[in-house]
Amino acid sequence: MAHRVVVVGLGGLGSAALFRLAARLGAGVVGIEQFELGHHRGASQDHSRIIRLAQLQEQYAALAGPAYKAWEEVEAEACQQIVTRTGGLVVEDRVARAGTATGTRNIEGYTAVFDRYGVAYERLDADELTARWPQFRARDGVQALYQADSGIVDAARANAVHVALARAQGAEVRTSTPVRAIRPDGDGVAVVTDAETLRADRVVVAADAWTNQVLAETGTRLPLTVLREQVTYYATPHLAEFAPSRFPVFMWHGRHNFYGFPVYGEVATKLGQHMGGEETTADGRGFEPDPVRRARYADFVAAHLPRFGGPELYSKTCLYTVPPDQGFILDTLPEHPQITVANGAGHAFKFAALIGRLLADLALGDAPSYPIDAFSITRPALTDPSFPRSFHV
Repeated sequence: MAHRVVVVGLGGLGSAALFRLAARLGAGVVGIEQFELGHHRGASQDHSRIIRLAQLQEQYAALAGPAYKAWEEVEAEACQQIVTRTGGLVVEDRVARAGTATGTRNIEGYTAVFDRYGVAYERLDADELTARWPQFRARDGVQALYQADSGIVDAARANAVHVALARAQGAEVRTSTPVRAIRPDGDGVAVVTDAETLRADRVVVAADAWTNQVLAETGTRLPLTVLREQVTYYATPHLAEFAPSRFPVFMWHGRHNFYGFPVYGEVATKLGQHMGGEETTADGRGFEPDPVRRARYADFVAAHLPRFGGPELYSKTCLYTVPPDQGFILDTLPEHPQITVANGAGHAFKFAALIGRLLADLALGDAPSYPIDAFSITRPALTDPSFPRSFHV
């Protein structure tokens, strides 16, 4: 018996695709996860991700508004809250960034995109920032951009909701089932596990750091770099000051690019650094947090958010799997269009509910609901071996 579609990998993108496919097809859709659901070995664990309209590149700005609507559809279907609006800040420390090439990655870059899309925002200088949110310490040369729709998307809850909704539509979910190979088989695909080989009309590969392992027998190998990133939770004693209703999510562009959350998920604040982690592999990575990063985070908190900190609750690591241009991959294999590949490049979770729909479009041969040409698997960043890595760190 051939299944209609098999989804390999049930993290943020795979679980969303499973739901959207099951909603369209009902039975005959199978989701396969190599570990247990909600595991901590990949990129989609933890409580919180930032969701925002603030984007610097047109291909993401075009999807930002529709992503909010996609999350609202999932929330309505499940009667579960996934997105919490807190407002959001982009803070630029121009003194710390002096001498670095930022291109459009500055306040003006964000406002230019906001203006094109008619998004409301506020610009604040250092004094205005600290007057409104006295939790911050900011020197002259700091500027900020506030957008009220920014907030938190609950990653762990979102994945669980997507899987539950998929099951309700008739999807089958198999866990602790590594996929050893996928093989084009005529117009369909053979999906090889330790226990059996499944036949499917279509396959969606959302395996993130394991993508090239899963694709090995298709003749495709993607130039993906796996990075080990980390976040720290602080058991701040100042809970009221950092409640989601009183403190926004933020990104701080200085010498390093930090991002932070109010108290959510844990009774603690959360801080991370975007990119810059050590290169690793899906199976060779370690789980012990980097003490250099841990100290860097503590220094940032002491300088700019002293009451945000407190005893460290814990630090944890996750994986980013990144193409050379740090762009998504959402496409079918040119030689085998029955195989769809998804990669979120370490920054896709905010779009996951929408990407699930786009992957369902691709897998079923429909025109994508929104423009995704920029995420083609045949673009130079993925096909030209000399294409330079240009990670935003």
